[in-house]
Amino acid sequence: MKMKNKIVMVTGASAGIGQACAEIFAENGAKLILLARRKEKLEEFAQLLNTKYGTESLLIECDVRSAENVASALEIDEKWRKVDVLINNAGLASGMSKIQDGDLQDWEAMIDTNIKGLLYVSKIVINWMLKENSGLIINIASLAGREVYPAGNVYCATKHAVRALSRAMTMDLNGTGIKVTNLDPGLAETEFSIVRFHGNTEAAKKVYDGFEPLIGRDVAEAALFCASRPPHVCIQDILITPVAQASTTMVHRKI
Repeated sequence: MKMKNKIVMVTGASAGIGQACAEIFAENGAKLILLARRKEKLEEFAQLLNTKYGTESLLIECDVRSAENVASALEIDEKWRKVDVLINNAGLASGMSKIQDGDLQDWEAMIDTNIKGLLYVSKIVINWMLKENSGLIINIASLAGREVYPAGNVYCATKHAVRALSRAMTMDLNGTGIKVTNLDPGLAETEFSIVRFHGNTEAAKKVYDGFEPLIGRDVAEAALFCASRPPHVCIQDILITPVAQASTTMVHRKI
């Protein structure tokens, strides 16, 4: 079991890629710290992991958009602070309007979650890792952090920021023993598009028509690979897409 007794923290762990990451690390023997806003979903999920794999989990109800909430929520027992892997997965796209028509609440939700939330959690956990002179931070960004597409404006900007922060962390933490991985998925069928289209499941489904998208497990397997490398090896950057996707706007659909 590659991650036997390692402590893995996952933000946005109640669904999608975060849930898939939590499960694959549980399969491989890790103990989990699971953060999400939906505590009841975490409880159901943690019970499932315990039944299947005997996983020990610490559940934290937390809205990463609030620095005060993050600081309070991460006042956890010392034994849980020896985090080996932090997966910064919490993030979202909200709305798909041209910039001149953008909704300020959508913009704030994306900036507060995708950038500020990642920073709030990372700052605390990095200081825990520094005490151990080891650790891995996996920032789940996006192909949208490499390319911009029409009506993707603020979402793309936030994921470009995550990519920049991954590089900055790598430099700032050089010599500390802490590794940083930037992991960019392309089109993955999760709750992502349902959130983006504000619950419109029909619009969300059309995003994936005519091709086989990634699923959360595909991304989670890449995360596990990065986390299970020898101490001297750091996978700094990964782009993973469906075979049908060549760029943010070029997707081969069989319709």
